[in-house]
Amino acid sequence: MTFQVWGWRREDASQVLAWVPDAEGGRRGMLTRRSLATKDPTAVERANLLNMAKLSIKGLIESALSFGRTLDSDYPPLQQFFVVMEHCLKHGLKVRKSFLSYNKTIWGPLELVEKLYPEAEEIGASVRDLPGLKTPLGRARAWLRLALMQKKMADYLRCLIIQRDLLSEFYEYHALMMEEEGAVIVGLLVGLNVIDANLCVKGEDLDSQVGVIDFSMYLKNEEDIGNKERNVQIAAILDQKNYVEELNRQLNTVSSLHSRVDSLEKSNTKLIEELAIAKNNIIKLQEENHQLRSENKLILMKTQQHLEVTKVDVETELQTYKHSRQGLDEMYNEARRQLRDESQLRQDVENELAVQVSMKHEIELAMKLLEKDIHEKQDTLIGLRQQLEEVKAINIEMYQKLQGSEDGLKEKNEIIARLEEKTNKITAAMRQLEQRLQQAEKAQMEAEDEDEKYLQECLSKSDSLQKQISQKEKQLVQLETDLKIEKEWRQTLQEDLQKEKDALSHLRNETQQIISLKKEFLNLQDENQQLKKIYHEQEQALQELGNKLSESKLKIEDIKEANKALQGLVWLKDKEATHCKLCEKEFSLSKRKHHCRNCGEIFCNACSDNELPLPSSPKPVRVCDSCHALLIQRCSSNLP
Repeated sequence: MTFQVWGWRREDASQVLAWVPDAEGGRRGMLTRRSLATKDPTAVERANLLNMAKLSIKGLIESALSFGRTLDSDYPPLQQFFVVMEHCLKHGLKVRKSFLSYNKTIWGPLELVEKLYPEAEEIGASVRDLPGLKTPLGRARAWLRLALMQKKMADYLRCLIIQRDLLSEFYEYHALMMEEEGAVIVGLLVGLNVIDANLCVKGEDLDSQVGVIDFSMYLKNEEDIGNKERNVQIAAILDQKNYVEELNRQLNTVSSLHSRVDSLEKSNTKLIEELAIAKNNIIKLQEENHQLRSENKLILMKTQQHLEVTKVDVETELQTYKHSRQGLDEMYNEARRQLRDESQLRQDVENELAVQVSMKHEIELAMKLLEKDIHEKQDTLIGLRQQLEEVKAINIEMYQKLQGSEDGLKEKNEIIARLEEKTNKITAAMRQLEQRLQQAEKAQMEAEDEDEKYLQECLSKSDSLQKQISQKEKQLVQLETDLKIEKEWRQTLQEDLQKEKDALSHLRNETQQIISLKKEFLNLQDENQQLKKIYHEQEQALQELGNKLSESKLKIEDIKEANKALQGLVWLKDKEATHCKLCEKEFSLSKRKHHCRNCGEIFCNACSDNELPLPSSPKPVRVCDSCHALLIQRCSSNLP
């Protein structure tokens, strides 16, 4: 808190000299710093603020009466009064910590006045609606100015001082508003009702004002002592003004009482009229009450008769209910047995479906194996075609190169033998595939027969179940008409029936699944037939390749014969051969050398003891074992 005395500032309020009035109430003395050193600093602060409030209020009243008209916001004593009030309200205010800064404003306790004094709501609302105010301190300053213009500042602050429990949330225990000094200041504020002020709050910058107390206005010289007579006159004028204001208030109260009496008379006449109307309504209601009582007696008689009839009906219904309940118990037991049977059938159906699914997987695996075999055969066919192309190239080379025909013929013979072995393997594999296809067809036929039988059984069961459900529904309809009292029992039966219907719907779904499986099985049959067609086409292609191979063999043999006829036999010399060409045994005196008349090679007696006629000699001639086998095979192929 800062004070200014003739331009001199002092920061600590506890060090400011306290102003104490003397016995005459005129000149004021000052307590020295040494005399206040032993006191509580907060008590010193409260005493200083109280003295400043007295000075500012008294100076404002005296200057306003001498001024003789309404005060503006630029009037210096009025400004100093607001500064002193701001310091009084800030004394001992608690610091509220927020997220960004410390909050220490007097707007919080002033907002409580609205709750304690309902007439202060207008001031609070007008302060919040002011557009230029941005800080809580600016709102508090505007509130003080509006309260002064209403001449109710003392009343508002009195309400705050009384409620010390609420003020303890905003002030410390040693604050001015919590002690007796606050009550003294509120009592002094009553004298401000004499002042008329017209303050413009909208255009004034209340947020950024600095509250500094100027003591130069309250220091008096010796010249001011001679103005006592003037002060006495002013006091008399003030007393007269107060008397006039009290008379005006009494007149206002009398006029308000007259208006209240008029309003009460009007309301009294209205109440008399309403009483007359109410009496008429009471008479009508009494007549209606008599009529209702008579009607009530008739209704009671009818209800008693109806109760007797209903008792008889209830007894008969109880007897029928007992008989029907026995029948329902029997029906319920039968329904339970049927549900158990149906659950067992359902388990059997599920097991059969699992078996069929496993069979389907096995069939799919077999089909995949067949596809693999077919792809392998296609690869072999491609290899055979390549080999045929190689044979054709070799034939062309044979025509062009007659000198190296013997080596080429040997190689071709080896290739032909390999081809024959491969053709034999392919035929054996095809036979195995045919056997597998026959087995798969048999399995498919058996599965179809089992599916048809299962479908017939399911249809018969579903028909029987539907008939049973229709019968049960008819029985339920009859029981509902007879047994309205036993609703819970009927609900249990309906739940059982719904479960049976759910089981039937589940069975229908399973039959639909079986139909879908049958469709898949038919699709697999179509695929199997397509694979058979492909297999027959490949067999025909292999047969055609075999025919072409036989024709190529015959052509090769014809070429050999033609080469031999053109070239003649290459007769191997005895000196060049030391071992037999077939058994590779060394020649000796016991093992003699013999020439083959077909190929001209030298063999032993065991490897060339065969005789056949040749194109060069019609008589049978010695031939080696290999040439003997070739010539016999050629003769057998030439025969029809």
